[in-house]
Amino acid sequence: MPKRDSTLTAFGRNVARIRAERGFSQDKLAEKAEMDRTYLSGIERGVRNPSIKAVLKLCKALRVTPDELCKGLFK
Repeated sequence: MPKRDSTLTAFGRNVARIRAERGFSQDKLAEKAEMDRTYLSGIERGVRNPSIKAVLKLCKALRVTPDELCKGLFK
């Protein structure tokens, strides 16, 4: 099994953390972001590389800016 990309893993952790802070389940966030729950799960686990459109949908649903989702990615 290939090693997971650290950038995708960190991004996914940020999404999961903010989702939990907002009190959303994966199902609820996926619905608000108009994406499949399994795709969201893959993002949170760092196995999916979301498009900029998917990132912006997550930002809108979570009411955050892209830089908040990318916090800690650039070291």
